Formats: sequence, C-alpha cells, structure tokens
Amino acid sequence: MLAKEMVLKILVLALLCILVVVSVVMLSQEAPAAIVKGRSMLPLLREGDIVFTIKCSPSEISVGDIIIYRSKLGGKLVVHRVIEVKYNENEGVYYYVTQGDNNAFPDYSEFDDVYGVKQTRVVGKVLSINNYVFKIPYIGNLALILRGS
Repeated sequence: MLAKEMVLKILVLALLCILVVVSVVMLSQEAPAAIVKGRSMLPLLREGDIVFTIKCSPSEISVGDIIIYRSKLGGKLVVHRVIEVKYNENEGVYYYVTQGDNNAFPDYSEFDDVYGVKQTRVVGKVLSINNYVFKIPYIGNLALILRGS
C-alpha cells in the first residue's frame, strides 16, 4: 500500500510540473518554449511536443538548425528547419530559407522580399544538444485543447 501512495504522489508531482511548463508556454510573451502544431516537422516533431527556445545572434543560426519565427500573417509561431542562410551586405541583415522536414518546398510564402525569413522575425533557435532536439513529447496537447487550436 505504501508503494502505491508513493507512486501516486510522484504522478501528482509530475502532473503539477507539466502544468507549470504548459502555463509558462501559454503565458510567455517572448516564447521561451513553443508547442508544435501540425505535421510539417514529422517525424522529428509531432503535434503537441513542447520545444524550448534559446536566444542567439543572427550569425549563430546555421543550416540544419531549427528556428522559431513569427509568421507574416497573424504573427503565429512557426517551427521549421533552416536550409539556407543568406546575408544581405547592403542591409547588414540575415535571411533564412526555412522548410518543414515533412514539407516538399521551402516556406516561400513567408519570405521577406525574395531572400527568406528576415532575422527580425526570428524568436530563437530550438534547443538541441549534439543534434538531439530537446523536447517534451505530447504534453502541449493539453494547451492546444485549452486554446481551442
């Protein structure tokens, strides 16, 4: 009986931790984390996965990195991989050509001018360690349900 009580306490504590993470994601202005929505990053990221953002300078974003940026229409967060980095010397600005891993084409509709996603729209880079993306699988589904997304 004591073991069952201990397991129940651990489960309750884990649920509280999950709720705190989801609350931070939902209430955050600067998006230290994001909830994946859709299928564009399959098989690596699934709908409901929570990914964490690290701030970095535009020059620290490289081909292969996954970035989070604000869409042109509505400002929703987009989580996609960088497939090309361009630097406009005249403007002194970086642009990123992005594409979902499960998409056939780059995000042309999100391009600023013809270059790509402008650095000013990038929120950050998805946290990865030795090319392993740090994520919490499926937990964000609760927030998506609560938002009605």
